[in-house]
Amino acid sequence: MTKLIASLAAFTALTGAAAAADLPRRAAPPPVFTPVPVFTWTGAYFGINAGYAFDASSRSNNSTFGVPFPYAAPGTTATFSNRSQDGFSGGAQVGYNVQFTPGSGVVVGIEADAQYLDFGRGRNNAFVSGAVAPGYYVTDPRGLSSLDYFGTVRGRLGYAFDRTLVYGTGGFAYGSGSADRSFGGYAGNDSFRTGYAVGGGIEYALPTDSFLNFFRSSAVTLKVEGLYVNLDRNTRNQGALVVNAANNFPVAYSNVGRRDDEFAVVRAGLNYKFGSY
Repeated sequence: MTKLIASLAAFTALTGAAAAADLPRRAAPPPVFTPVPVFTWTGAYFGINAGYAFDASSRSNNSTFGVPFPYAAPGTTATFSNRSQDGFSGGAQVGYNVQFTPGSGVVVGIEADAQYLDFGRGRNNAFVSGAVAPGYYVTDPRGLSSLDYFGTVRGRLGYAFDRTLVYGTGGFAYGSGSADRSFGGYAGNDSFRTGYAVGGGIEYALPTDSFLNFFRSSAVTLKVEGLYVNLDRNTRNQGALVVNAANNFPVAYSNVGRRDDEFAVVRAGLNYKFGSY
C-alpha cells in the first residue's frame, strides 16, 4: 500500500512538471521607442552681421564741378571720384521664420536689420585745381559717399534641406547720413531716403551638441548673404558743393541732378534662434 501511494505521488509530480513546461512563457516588454527630434526653422531669432559694401551703380561716379567765385579763385574746379565708395558695413537683425513641414520644406519669414555704413574716410575728398577761399571746403554733391547708416524690412522665402536653408529676400530699405556729411554735407538737404532691397543667401543651423553652439538648448545659425540696395534720390534738391567750415552750412550747390543711391552689401551673420525642434 505504501509503495502504491508513493508511486501515485511521483506520477502526480511528473505530470504537474510536464504541464508547467507546456505553459507559454511571459513575453519580454517591448523596447522603448524614442523618436529622433526633427529640426525646424520655425521660431524667432536675433543676431549680428558684418561685411563689405560697395557702389553698385552702372554709371561712373567721376565728376568735375566748377567752384563758383567768391568761394574760390576764378576757374577753380573740384574733381570727385568713386575711390571711396566702398567700406565696412555691420549691424544687427531680428526676424521670425515659419517652416511648413519639419525636416525639409518651404520656409517663409520676415527680417528687419539696421546697419552702420562707412564708405571710407576720404569719401568727400576732391582733387582741387585752383584755390578754394579760406574758411570753405568742397564736398561730394552726389550723396552716396555720405551714407552713414541704412536699414531694411524684408520678407524671406526659401527651401530648407534639414539644417541648410537657401532663400531669397526683398522689401523696404531706408538710409541717411550724419548732420555734417549727409547727402551733400547739410542735414536739411533731404538727407533721409527710402527705397528697396533685394538679395539672397544661405544659412546653416549648428547641431545643439556642436562645440560652436554655445547656447546648447537652442540653435545657433550661420549665414552668408548678399543684398542690392537702391535708395531713390531723383532730382529733388541738388547736392552741396561748397560748405562754410565755420558752421558746416552749404553756400553753393552743384547743378547736376541727383541719381539713385545704389550699393551692394556682402555680409556674414550669426543668429540665435529660439526653439530648435
